[in-house]
Amino acid sequence: MPPNTTASTGQQPGKSGRRKGRKARLFVLVLVLALIGGVAYGSYWSVSTVRASFPQTKGSLTLKGLSGPVEVKRDNYGIPQIYASSDADLFMAQGYVQAQDRFYEMDVRRHMASGRLSEMFGKSQVDNDEFLRTLGWDRVAKQEYDTKLSATTKKYLQAYAKGVNSYLQGKDGKDISLEYAALGFTNDYKPQQWTPVDSVSWLKAMAWDLRGNMQDEIDRALLTSRLGPKQIADLYPEYPYSRNKAIVQEGQYSELTGAFEQGGTNGTSGANGTSGTNGTGGTSTGTAGTAGTASGGSGTSGTASGTSGTASGSSGTSGTASGTAGLDSQLGGLTQVLDDLPPAVGVNGDGIGSNSWVVGGKHTISGKPLLANDPHLSPSLPSVWYQMGLHCRSVSSTCQYDVSGYTFAGMPGVIIGHNQNIAWGMTNSGADVTDLYLEKITGDGYLYDGKIKPFKTREETIKVAGGEPKKIVVRQTEDGMPLLSDRDEELVKVGKKATVDTAAPDRGDGYGVALRWTALQPGTTMDAVFVMDKAKNWTDFRKAAAQFEVPSQNLIYADTENNIGYTLPGRIPLREESDDGSIPAPGWDPKYRWSGYIPQDALPYEYNPDRGYIVTANQAVIDPDKYPYTLTTDWGYGARSQRITDLIQSKIKDGGKISTDDMRQMQLDNSSEIARLLVPTLLKIDPENKDVREAQKLLEGWDYTQDADSAAAAYFNAVWRNILKLAFGNKLPKELRPKGQCLWVEPVNTTGPADEAEKVRECGQRDPDQAQPDGGDRWFEVVRKLMNQPDSDWWKTPKVGNIRPGAVNRDQLFKRAMIDARWELTAKLGKDIDSWSWGRLHRLFLKNQTLGTSGPGFIQYALNRGPWKLGGGEATVNATGWNAAGGYGVVWVPSMRMVVNLGDLDKSKWINLTGASGHAYSAHYVDQTDKWADGELLPWSFSDQAVEKSTADKLVLKP
Repeated sequence: MPPNTTASTGQQPGKSGRRKGRKARLFVLVLVLALIGGVAYGSYWSVSTVRASFPQTKGSLTLKGLSGPVEVKRDNYGIPQIYASSDADLFMAQGYVQAQDRFYEMDVRRHMASGRLSEMFGKSQVDNDEFLRTLGWDRVAKQEYDTKLSATTKKYLQAYAKGVNSYLQGKDGKDISLEYAALGFTNDYKPQQWTPVDSVSWLKAMAWDLRGNMQDEIDRALLTSRLGPKQIADLYPEYPYSRNKAIVQEGQYSELTGAFEQGGTNGTSGANGTSGTNGTGGTSTGTAGTAGTASGGSGTSGTASGTSGTASGSSGTSGTASGTAGLDSQLGGLTQVLDDLPPAVGVNGDGIGSNSWVVGGKHTISGKPLLANDPHLSPSLPSVWYQMGLHCRSVSSTCQYDVSGYTFAGMPGVIIGHNQNIAWGMTNSGADVTDLYLEKITGDGYLYDGKIKPFKTREETIKVAGGEPKKIVVRQTEDGMPLLSDRDEELVKVGKKATVDTAAPDRGDGYGVALRWTALQPGTTMDAVFVMDKAKNWTDFRKAAAQFEVPSQNLIYADTENNIGYTLPGRIPLREESDDGSIPAPGWDPKYRWSGYIPQDALPYEYNPDRGYIVTANQAVIDPDKYPYTLTTDWGYGARSQRITDLIQSKIKDGGKISTDDMRQMQLDNSSEIARLLVPTLLKIDPENKDVREAQKLLEGWDYTQDADSAAAAYFNAVWRNILKLAFGNKLPKELRPKGQCLWVEPVNTTGPADEAEKVRECGQRDPDQAQPDGGDRWFEVVRKLMNQPDSDWWKTPKVGNIRPGAVNRDQLFKRAMIDARWELTAKLGKDIDSWSWGRLHRLFLKNQTLGTSGPGFIQYALNRGPWKLGGGEATVNATGWNAAGGYGVVWVPSMRMVVNLGDLDKSKWINLTGASGHAYSAHYVDQTDKWADGELLPWSFSDQAVEKSTADKLVLKP
């Protein structure tokens, strides 16, 4: 993989200037703080003041509450390995060390999870807090802590909190982190003590970003304002099971036992879960609306064609009119609320993907398994992950852990990694664990089963830094569903206007929107973390997985005894057979309520499959023809998973063996599946214009690899983006299009022939990194199916004056896209195609997730880093994702990469997106990013000897 260029200061690339850039930033920051501090506080700040929050990493210090000494050994990257003689000491030290490096991040996370961001950042966060209070994550976490978690887990959480609070003792905000000093300019916020519930709450935030198909559910309903059911079905094609293999390929569900069984494979052990009632789920994808059109309208403001779709209609399964303007506006308002929420670990639930695969010993050079994982999440600074090791000096009943890997700052234990016996990785399963319900509201109640039920209510007070507190009332249905529509005035107004069909109740005061979500019930995921960290074998691992209730994850497994496996845990709902959960359901009809959960022992798994490897990359878990339950209708479409499978098969054919470095190189694969499909057709088109033909020639002989220095990748991705905009984007309703894109379109809900004079100007309403079409592998599949329909209406687009030709078929639209792409890149990169490169378009900026996005300019300059010019792309194994509707910038990334070698754990490799530290001027703030961008992995020491050899700093914590 060619080297990428990194930037050391604000906007200027230059690898050699990283340290120089850090010093320059520090100088500027100190100068500004000196001026502000001098005026505001009568004292001047120095470099030593800025560095005051850096952690002590050498020598010794006293930590009251320890039962014995604890060693903290850090390597050259500041990654800590903790050694203790009791579980309580181990987790207390973990809390202390994480607070040293990341307390500000931890503090922001707990305020987000509890809906208290306004206490830190003022009135700008009130709307977010209202929504988060309505969800009530911290309330559920408190119930979880009080009623569900084991006594042992509570003890560990308490020890962790004690360690965090030991670090906070006697410190002012400016002693903890630079950001607190900045906040001190505008409010008097002071960090509070950490509690065990703060750690549990973060699991809810993580689950929210990994919640499944809620956005698809909203989008399908919004699409009905301009598209009919067949057109919507075109945009949500069936999963290609014959081409892109599901995860589980061996074993079957037994109707006799009601459990999933391995059949002829060796290994049926594993703990059975509990709960749920038997039932079967539908597998058809319901779509809403009546017939509509997808013809174009004229574009404005530099955009291309628009839409004249006029469809409205009723839902295919819910018995309500999903396609009306009122409900569209209602759901559009909800989308805007969701877009405004700060992401916890992902892009507000969209585009989240991951790669994880395991290869058994019969296919590896070492003869033992290799396990790889790289979760794809929003880029953040610092990284969402924190690397560390937790080691008992002697593993025993009083000190049970010897584990290393990735965790979240603010949570004890290790989330992904390995211990002395097993390794595990995770990808998001995509299981459908959320449903939206339309609620018929009457007075203080709602209609259910022909009766008016009273809402359960509670009052919440939101404290606002620099302002007056605000009180809100949260309403819930009898079974605990929060009424999300209460959090947006537009939702209340348009709910009164939503049109319904004859089967639905009279509108009265309108419809509300309520949410059912598995994470709003107390669970045991925190227990699962600690059980998994000390698991010794497959049976232990499955027992831990059975407790991992939310979010539902694909878990892969390998052990030192040469076994590999996969299991799907999670609380996955059972729905009525005709309800597949793909669109909002009528809350007044009892048959649409969940009837329970799929029993744990009925969920699919694999253990030592005959093929000798398992790949998970957000593809379908299992072919629905082989399984009676509906897990979701919205899988990823398997582009990455099949590419990984192909890479593995190419290595092991004819007896080939795979090495640790082979696994690393697979993680960096930049091949574009959609380019492989489209380029042969693009090369057959005669663009006529010599400048466009010059760009077209870049595609001749291109190997479809999206390296950062590739001009061909830059041009192809620009063509792909314009194909999507012309064929689909300009025909979508405004609620799905990006902000700033304005089109002349026919009004919704009109009849009669089109009249140019009656067209209205509509502008997109969605944030660019959330808009559609995003260009992911769902759109790969959409276009693949339409390639054999060259005269489809989707390929029609109007001309723009005398500047751009229109199109009435596929090849004409492709020609138009090639023209538009040529001039777009000329504007962005210059006319000389020799200067073009994908990395110039596809750049990563790392931003502090609070003050780095909305703080004063000088603070953003001080806290943020970038850009880095990256290879990779959307739905590529090296998944540096970008949203085709919004631009080319990187919006999600492999947030870390690891390869575990079960033959010799000290030969394992890992890397983080940023660094161990959350302190902006620490040497470990972004010291891993250059290597991450270049595709390198760091040594991952695990044994006592290897850790000691790699130790650069040693701190002893004394009781």
